[in-house]
Amino acid sequence: NMVRDISNSINKFHKISIAPMMDCTDSHFRMIMRKISSKALLYTEMIVAQSLIYTDNRGKFLDFNKEEHPLSIQFGGDSPEQLKEAAKMAQDWGYDEINFNVGCPSPRVCSGNFGASLMNYPSKVARCIEALNSNCNLPVTIKHRIGVDDNDSFSNLNNFVKQISNAGTQRFTIHARKAFLKGLNPKENRTIPPLRYDMVKRLKEENPSLLIEINGGFTNINQCIDGLKFFDGIMVGRSAYKYPLRWREIDNKIYGDKFLPLQASDIIFSLIPYIENHIKKSHRSWDICKHLINIIESFPNAKKLRNKITQLSINDNLSIEMLITLTNELKAMGY
Repeated sequence: NMVRDISNSINKFHKISIAPMMDCTDSHFRMIMRKISSKALLYTEMIVAQSLIYTDNRGKFLDFNKEEHPLSIQFGGDSPEQLKEAAKMAQDWGYDEINFNVGCPSPRVCSGNFGASLMNYPSKVARCIEALNSNCNLPVTIKHRIGVDDNDSFSNLNNFVKQISNAGTQRFTIHARKAFLKGLNPKENRTIPPLRYDMVKRLKEENPSLLIEINGGFTNINQCIDGLKFFDGIMVGRSAYKYPLRWREIDNKIYGDKFLPLQASDIIFSLIPYIENHIKKSHRSWDICKHLINIIESFPNAKKLRNKITQLSINDNLSIEMLITLTNELKAMGY
């Protein structure tokens, strides 16, 4: 019953999560997202277990800011031994959860036989999940597709999920598209295979005791509210990255918080000490601004302001004073 209790408490908390996205969900983006929602579960980019074990600089992969909790670390890999070691590191570093990636359709990833291609080998995935579970006390979750290439029947999906749940997974995040490992690149794999919410719905109906979270195609909060009538959680990806401000009512509408959602200028102001600290360590302002410019949208001259911040920060000419001035301009316009 222990597993069921843990998963129920997790489920109450993580109704909405922001998907792990390569080259997007780094620590800076997560800090921005945390200003938008204090409750949504955030994810790291996928970390390949092997790279983590053979690096001289683990912090480069694992460091995060304490404000980012609740935070899940996503691992890719297919070696139970390496994943076992990675799980221990994740726990020592203070992550809240571990997620195992069986959804990434990148050929680079699949040639290493992990990511989506692993859906063809459920018993191997089960061994990986057991290994992760064996070396830490963190909840271990999994993210996968509804199928791969011709392996796309409901019964195969259902068998996969049953086998993995027996290995000790507490939550399944299912991207409701299949992956084409041949013929489509990762970007096409996010849009071209049709969304099949019906398959994920049927999976939940046939496995009511499992926590089933759905991912793919959710672009606004009202869709999420509808989705939560049926699924245990909703994972939002590109839409949260490209249009973060559209998600600033998550805490109000999904979690019942009474705080007023922040304006774009509030968010930028609240991040200024963080940006200043980053620049002081002789890092580039662009590291943060490349994500931050997505907040500047849907108002007059937004594009101009975005371009201005982009140019200044790419050339390392963005001073904190300039950023304050630009943000004050935004505030004066009521944004």
